[in-house]
Amino acid sequence: MGSKDLKLVDVFSYESLVHAVAGAMGSVTAMTVFFPLDTARLRLQVDDKRKTKSTPAILSEIIKEEGLLAPYRGWFPVICSLCCSNFVYFYCFHTLKATWLQGQRSTPGRDLIIGIAAGVVNVLVTTPLWVVNTRLKLQGARFRNEDIRPTHYKGITDAFVQIMQQEGVGALWNGTFPSLLLVLNPAVQFMIYEGLKRQLMRGVHRELSSVEVFLIGAIAKAIATTMTYPLQTVQSVLRFGQHGQPADQSRLLNSLRSVMYLLTNRVRKWGMLGLFKGLEAKLLQTVLTAALMFLLYEKIASTTFRVMGVKRR
Repeated sequence: MGSKDLKLVDVFSYESLVHAVAGAMGSVTAMTVFFPLDTARLRLQVDDKRKTKSTPAILSEIIKEEGLLAPYRGWFPVICSLCCSNFVYFYCFHTLKATWLQGQRSTPGRDLIIGIAAGVVNVLVTTPLWVVNTRLKLQGARFRNEDIRPTHYKGITDAFVQIMQQEGVGALWNGTFPSLLLVLNPAVQFMIYEGLKRQLMRGVHRELSSVEVFLIGAIAKAIATTMTYPLQTVQSVLRFGQHGQPADQSRLLNSLRSVMYLLTNRVRKWGMLGLFKGLEAKLLQTVLTAALMFLLYEKIASTTFRVMGVKRR
């Protein structure tokens, strides 16, 4: 009975809640600051006909063609999705860690397994939000590819309703298969981040400086993003829902075929470098966003624990 009570305390712990809220607040703030960079990255991934240029050049084109606020199009649904997604991920990660380790020292292998498990839960729960926010973010954009059909969603709720009515409920989970493969991204990121943090704090009981947190957050995200970028491109295209692949009776088989079709199609058009189209914009956005997010997360969590008089494990 005592063991069950202990596990329940770990699952519904104040500490996990603090980590989840701090992670969500940090990610929302960081994404808001660097949101235009994400807009440039998404255009390069989805619009086949748009030529690869530097991030400032892409943003300049978008502003010239669509207006000054165009780089922030779709900000609200993205922030809602990101807030929910990071809350779920941070809560699951720290809950699983507390339940499994029971006060023992973690290892890179354990961090990776915990990160993958937290990522799977996060993907299954939040994919519909990401599908909707991808559609809303690209609505009204001027594409070079004339085959892309315009959409007319009035907001988050209307997008959910239209997608379910026109494409079926299953369409809300478009891109789930590559998303499940992409749980390696945050898992590798957290494994490297936690590992570097342990190395810096080895034998010294202190908080990391802001510069140290920013740098290890940036390094962890840069490695994880470069490793998984081709699948991130496929994920964006599938969420947009206009990749032109015929549906198969089996959703799993159709997902596998779509992933392979999109990967081979990009290689055929642009060579192996086509798999990394938009990587510069993605790295610029995601590394800066992740570094700032980890910095804010650590500061918010540390301050909250200090104010509430709770000792971190």
